[in-house]
This record gives sequence, structure tokens and C-alpha cells, in this order.
Amino acid sequence: MGVGEQRYGRIDAAVGRYVPYVGLAIGAALTPLVVTATPVQWLVTAGWVAAAVAWSAVFTFGPLRGVEGEGGACHRGEPASRPALGAVYVAGFVVLMAVLVVRSPFFAFSALAGYAHSWEYLRGRWRFVGISAVGVLAAYGQLGGPFVELTPVVLAGWALVAVLNAGFASLFTYMNSLTVDQSLRRGEVIEELHETNRRLAETLEENAELHARLLTQAREAGISDERARMAREIHDTIAQGLTGVVTQLEAAGAAGGDAHTRHLATAAALARESLTEARRSVAALAPGRLADAQLPDAVADMAKAWAETAGVDVRVEVTGEPRALLPDIEVALFRVAQEALANVGRHAGATRAGITLSYMDDVVVLDVVDDGCGFDPAAVTGPSEGSGFGMGAMEQRVRRVSGMLEIESTPGEGTAVSASVPAIPVQEEGT
Repeated sequence: MGVGEQRYGRIDAAVGRYVPYVGLAIGAALTPLVVTATPVQWLVTAGWVAAAVAWSAVFTFGPLRGVEGEGGACHRGEPASRPALGAVYVAGFVVLMAVLVVRSPFFAFSALAGYAHSWEYLRGRWRFVGISAVGVLAAYGQLGGPFVELTPVVLAGWALVAVLNAGFASLFTYMNSLTVDQSLRRGEVIEELHETNRRLAETLEENAELHARLLTQAREAGISDERARMAREIHDTIAQGLTGVVTQLEAAGAAGGDAHTRHLATAAALARESLTEARRSVAALAPGRLADAQLPDAVADMAKAWAETAGVDVRVEVTGEPRALLPDIEVALFRVAQEALANVGRHAGATRAGITLSYMDDVVVLDVVDDGCGFDPAAVTGPSEGSGFGMGAMEQRVRRVSGMLEIESTPGEGTAVSASVPAIPVQEEGT
């Protein structure tokens, strides 16, 4: 129960319990000023007043206050815990009021309690029966009670005043009941809103904790992605470059004269290029050849340099209209071409290789084929010894730019690697 509901409940309980004594007190105070009676008559009247006080005290402080909320506050308009007992109380109240009004018209002030208790303790149409009975007694007192002769005119006036009393009393008690009920309902709504706000605050707190966990997971995922990127970059640049250096140094050791010098110069150039690529990988920059040329030219230059090192004839072909793509897409295609040629040099034993870069409306396709020994793709379960991140690196790069990678190979019939990526122009990067 809210604060407002408790306040209305306390007020309602106070009215229900103490208003009967207000009317009795007014009647007892005014009666000696107007009514002349013997001591015995005064004692009889005092006895009836005491009886009325006791009747109201027993019922209103006892069993009829059974419908209570928090703090002992009863709600007007709610059914009493014992409706039959409420009817007994109202009937007794009316009888006691009738006796007192006959002895003095000033006890008609007890009608205030009669109206309120008839509405509170009776149910349905019996409420209006009780109010009407109290209204009749109040009208009798208002017309003078025992001091007025009951002529036809007085009886007519009594009936009219009784009807007015009952009508106005019913209207006011009904409106008061609606007001109290509305106040109680507003209190309940406010309590519900408080509860909703409390739950919302808890939800927001949980969301804040979830957001913090998501941020932590995002940071961890970023660290993992960065590690994977560095691993790919090291494999695609430094590892391949060092492999080329070793190959050239071995060739230089087996050769003499000008061939020896040429192999040493090639090894030195590969070492310098690997050092440059290592610095670019740390700085997360694009491959050096892409920094100064378009993708077709960069692939052609890379393929030419690889052919000179590997001793394999490479043909590069471009179809469609070349156009600048998003940097991530061009880097992915370049690295796939680079890794595919590196695999040809390490494993295929090929004599010829071909690279085709096809620009279409929606996609760009890179095909790398060779006439080497081939292999069974289904039998490849992980990176072979010395192969590093090869095929896995190619597939991850292509998927990161929403592309697809296909590898077709048969033992003895060569290998074909095809990477298809979205053709997103570089000017759409910010959209």
C-alpha cells in the first residue's frame, strides 16, 4: 500500500470509528439548553446515549473493521468481513437513533454517522434502505421532533424532507465513495509505476553490465583478429621472403662466377623487400606494390618477381574494365594471388602458371592455375609442414571481405584456385 492509500485509509477509518460520537456529543450538549425534563428523564436519556456509544464502539472498533489494509486502515466501499453483522449493527443504530430523536430532536445529528455506516456496512440496495431510514429520523428531528404536532401538513413536510435527506445523503456518500476509490486506484497506479521504474532501473543496470561484458569481448575479439592478421601478414611477406632468400643462397652456394653473384644479389633484394613488408605489416599498411600501383599492375609485378625466383613461367591476364576497389578487397586479392603462387613454388613442381583477374559488374574474380602435380583437397586437414597458414589464410582473407574461395585439384592434373569478391568501388567506402 502506498503513502496516499495509507493516508486515505487512516482518514476513512477515523471517520468510520469516531463520527457516531460527534452526533451524540452535539445532541447531549444542546438538549439541556432546550428540553425540560426531570432528573429521572435525564438519567434515562443518558442511559440511551451510553447504549448508543457502546453499540458503536463494540461494532466499529471490533468485528466490522475486519477489512483492513496495512497500518490497520479500513477501506470505505469494500465489503465488510461479516456482512450480516453489518446489517445487525445498522439496524441497532437506527433503533437507538430513533429512541434518542424522540427524546430530543438534537440527536438527529447522529444522521451523519448513519449515512456513512449504511453505505459502508450494507451491501447493494440495502445501503439505500439504511440511508432512507436514517433520513426519515433526521427529518423528524429537523421538523422539531416531539415538540411539533403531527398534522397532515407536518407529515407532508416530514415526507418531503425525508426524501431530500435520503437523496442528498445517497448522492454525497456515493460521490465520496467514488472519490476515495479513485484516490486508492491512483495510489495503486503510482505504486505500479514505482515498481515498473524499479524494474526498469534493474534492467538498465543489467544492460550496463551486459554492455561492459560485450565491450570486453569486443576488445578480446579485436586482439584475436589483430593476432590473426599479424600471423597472416608474417606468413604472406616475411616467411615467403625468407624462403626466397634461403633458396637463392643455396643456389649461390652451388653456382660459381656470375651466377653466384646474381643469386646473392637476388637474395639481398628479397631480404630488403621482406624487411619493408615487415614494417608495413606492423603499421597495418597495404602491400608495397599496391601502395604505388593499381591491383592488376601490382599482381603482374609480383608475379614477374616470383617467376624469376621460382623459375616458373607465369602469364597474367586481365579481363573487363579494371577499377579501384576498397583497399581491404584489393589487399585480399593480392595476398591470395601471392599465396597461391608461393604454394605453386613450394609444392606443385609446375612448369607453367597463369593468373586471370576478371572485373565484372558485381564481382571481381581471381583465378590462379598451374600444371603441377596437384593434390586431393579433401585429404588436406591442416597446414602441411612448412606451409604455414597457406590455404587457411587465403580462405580467411576472402571471407573477411564477404567473398568465396574455391580450390579445385586432382593428383597429377594441376590445381586451380578461384577467389570471388564483391566489386565495391573505392568511392563507396564511406557510404
